[in-house]
Amino acid sequence: MKRTLLLASLALSLMTHAAVKTEVVTYQEGNTTLEGYVAYDDAVTGPRPGIVVVHQWMGLGDYEKKRAQMLAELGYVAFCADIYGKGVRASNPGDAGKLAGQYKGDRALLRKRVEAALAKLRTLPQVNGKKVAAIGYCFGGTTVLELARSGADVAGVVSFHGGLSTPTPEDAKNIKARVLALHGADDPFVPATEVDGFEKEMRDAAVDWQLVSYGGAVHSFTDWNATGAMKGAQYNASADKRSWEHMKSFFAEIFPSSRP
Repeated sequence: MKRTLLLASLALSLMTHAAVKTEVVTYQEGNTTLEGYVAYDDAVTGPRPGIVVVHQWMGLGDYEKKRAQMLAELGYVAFCADIYGKGVRASNPGDAGKLAGQYKGDRALLRKRVEAALAKLRTLPQVNGKKVAAIGYCFGGTTVLELARSGADVAGVVSFHGGLSTPTPEDAKNIKARVLALHGADDPFVPATEVDGFEKEMRDAAVDWQLVSYGGAVHSFTDWNATGAMKGAQYNASADKRSWEHMKSFFAEIFPSSRP
């Protein structure tokens, strides 16, 4: 009888710990309605660090939502940003290129959209508004680097296989965050000249930065949906695992008293 009660108690404890809650969240940037997504473990008590998650060029979808749930399992509150606007999603690479290009060509608007997500994250009751960071994938990686260049008050940003260039490298002087760029060493969309330019930008501005390159990895190396149909974009299991661990170590460093 005692053994049965013990097993039942253990099962209940495990179920409680894994209680990740998710919710679609509508918010605004100016007159534009945006539709984000939040994930958190409601078994964790008290405010905790919050992480903005920025989508790749197709727009907010299941991939980013899964990453948000993974962050919630680590004890963070994850808020998926919607850069494009409610209901605006790409259905093919051509449309994705046009959408991403619109914001890459207007970095001021791109910054406003990600800053709106950051502001919304800070309003969530589960979040310690003084402990926030941002991560992004591909287009989202470019976006979180622009967030840092805007001078946003965030502890850190992590770019996964994102574009590293900017039309205003002098803005790096505004960076308050620590910067971690996780890069596929063989990414044809981010050439060596762009990597060199990023390194110079970070050095010239005396930023606390890291760049990790994964040998054999190309673009989209964390995206399990990248099957190689687009040349130069391919999932790489080892680079995916290593980059996630690098991110976890980075967060443990910037949030030392909040490690899950």
